[in-house]
Amino acid sequence: MSEKSNNDHDSAGNEKSDSYRVNEPRELAKNLARLLEEGSKVVSSLASRNNGQTGPYSTASEAGEAAKVLGTVAQQWVNEPAKLVSAQGRLLQGYTDLWGHSMRRFLGEEVEAVAEPEPGDARFKDADWNEKQFFDFWKQAYLLTAKWAEEMVDDTEGLDKNTKRRAEFYVNQISSALSPSNFALTNPEVVRETLASNGENLVKGMAHLADDLSQSKDLLRIRQTDLEAFEVGRNLAMTPGKVIFQNDILQLIQYAPSTDTVHDVPLLIVPPWINKFYILDLVPEKSFIAWAVEQGFTVFVISWVNPDGKLADKSFEDYMHEGILEAVGAVKDATGQKKINALGYCVGGTLLSATLAYMAAKGDTRIASATFLTAQVDFSKAGDLLVFIDDTQLKALEEMMAERGYLEGARMATVFNMLRPRDLIWPYVVNNYLLGKNPFPFDLLYWNSDSTRMPAANHAFYLREFYHENKLSKGEMELGGERLKLKKIDIPIYELATREDHIAPAESVFKGAKMFSGPVRFVLAGSGHIAGVVNPPAKKKYMHWTGKKPSSKKHPAPTLEDWLGKAKEHEGSWWPDWSEWLSEHSGEKIPARTPGSGKLPPIEDAPGSYVQKRHS
Repeated sequence: MSEKSNNDHDSAGNEKSDSYRVNEPRELAKNLARLLEEGSKVVSSLASRNNGQTGPYSTASEAGEAAKVLGTVAQQWVNEPAKLVSAQGRLLQGYTDLWGHSMRRFLGEEVEAVAEPEPGDARFKDADWNEKQFFDFWKQAYLLTAKWAEEMVDDTEGLDKNTKRRAEFYVNQISSALSPSNFALTNPEVVRETLASNGENLVKGMAHLADDLSQSKDLLRIRQTDLEAFEVGRNLAMTPGKVIFQNDILQLIQYAPSTDTVHDVPLLIVPPWINKFYILDLVPEKSFIAWAVEQGFTVFVISWVNPDGKLADKSFEDYMHEGILEAVGAVKDATGQKKINALGYCVGGTLLSATLAYMAAKGDTRIASATFLTAQVDFSKAGDLLVFIDDTQLKALEEMMAERGYLEGARMATVFNMLRPRDLIWPYVVNNYLLGKNPFPFDLLYWNSDSTRMPAANHAFYLREFYHENKLSKGEMELGGERLKLKKIDIPIYELATREDHIAPAESVFKGAKMFSGPVRFVLAGSGHIAGVVNPPAKKKYMHWTGKKPSSKKHPAPTLEDWLGKAKEHEGSWWPDWSEWLSEHSGEKIPARTPGSGKLPPIEDAPGSYVQKRHS
């Protein structure tokens, strides 16, 4: 059979006919020797780290958890030998079919694939995964095995819901890691590059790995973007404004107007404290904050401090009092307005919802409306993050935080990456270490690498009280001596979920939206936790859906799918819909306000000094 494709050129237009030939054997041998030299440095670096003190969410600890969970699955199958034999027979039959397929193809027959990747699976986009039989065989064998492993977990009886979810998660981690696309000899693009460059790509890749290790602590931080291409205040977080208030845990930024008039009710944005606020103020064309200013809103944003051990005892309640409530007071002083609107993103939204319940209990009506972006208040359907929140892991995490006073941002970044290993881990392994390429400059990934620490007391409370025990949704949480009841929150709410969210699943956000007693505008956006939110209208990407309040008696929708079946689909970004909604709750137009013109004089220029603080 001929291996020649109808398309004999790669993506760069080069002929592929000689792609799998060694051009310079001596250069290849020389580079392999250099590879061994670089490799010895990596091995030495890894050996020096092997002190057994890797802590939670490390490769070692997660491997141990995976072995324990999958051992439970295996035991269930051992207890049903007939069922196990049948399952093994299905896998062997798949391999037999694949072997027969391969032999027929070798003899020149046109045959259909035994296994095909899912649409959009970027791992197998190179044409040679289909056109070259060697790579096609490994691809299909992998897909058969991965699907079989997933089915084994699905078909396992006798597992509780939590164990099954954890088993599914770890099978996904393992299958993602074992893809033939992740290995030099079974990835056609890597093989071609190795032969074309006489192995220079592997030498560069090993040097990249050594450099990443030198920049990492006990967790390997794979570089996802060019860290030299961006700088906060230079080409990120550029919206003009002033810091007008600060305390131990936050700086409050007021942005300069870009319109002659503004709505009299100002807007306070509460970002997550586990990341830096400028996810909402990336490059100017993507900046949600700049866009909101352009719509005629007076915008304030909280910039959380990147804490060290001195702030270890700052609690969730402190983040409510010294965070949101002090910021609300500062916005009132800066504008002279008695009421403000508030917006909370992700964890910032969870904190805002708890604060609103506290304010409702105290009769505090200073917040007139609230917007929640991918924020959870009910954690019963919080998705794969629940895998990391059992008693054993929480105890280990709390012990580490008690010793250091904080949780390093790298650990949470590792967890978020593990939720989508195909997109956030292995493509960078291939690009950086196998192809030897430098990562592409990307503002969002720069922000993702600019992680923040979390104070021990605050983060321990958040994980245990919200994720593990789900107390807020049950009406069992207490803050400041008040029992928090979400039903007491009766102000207008704009609730945004994103359809492919792995951090705050849409179903979880939808369930939480039913718990407020006031009018709720629920909106579902396309894409995920970040891209679905940071979706400027000019890009004309993704779509969004609008509909009735999820818990409306006239329009009941028990599930998200029920709601979606009655929702109206719209092209493009949800931002204009939100702006129209917020305008209805923002009062009349008044002359634009200048930062510092109220009771609070400017302290420094935006984006402020807190966001600039990084920890090694």
